Amino acid sequence: MMVDIVFYEKPGCINNTRQKRLLREAGHHVDARNLLTQAWTPEVLRAFFGAMPVVEWFNSSAPDIKSGRIEPAVLDEESALALMIDNPILIRRPLMRVAEECRAGFDSELVEQWIGLNNVEDNEDLESCPQQVGHDCSTPVSNLSE
Repeated sequence: MMVDIVFYEKPGCINNTRQKRLLREAGHHVDARNLLTQAWTPEVLRAFFGAMPVVEWFNSSAPDIKSGRIEPAVLDEESALALMIDNPILIRRPLMRVAEECRAGFDSELVEQWIGLNNVEDNEDLESCPQQVGHDCSTPVSNLSE
């Protein structure tokens, strides 16, 4: 079953590029959009997190999280959403919408159950930012192919 996916990403993110490739190889149509420039509202953004605990809403590779300046574990929903709207790099990626259903993050097993990956295999970690020398995942990586 092919589905149309609205896929909010950070352009140039290595894992978002891999995730989109995996979805396309599974036969899905991916409408990629820039998560960092999207005009988020608390209500729209909140829909992507469902029953996830607030701490799991955050991009653990974001500089303010890694440095300890922001501690997701101590935030309530309202504060978390306000911080993410002000600084979208804090949002766990990708955000995906299929029809009216929204999800955050890319756990291959959960994506398989949700929309199917049609036996496309990728054993790499598709959620954690690959740590490269001199790259902290807060800036885009150039020269990546879609």
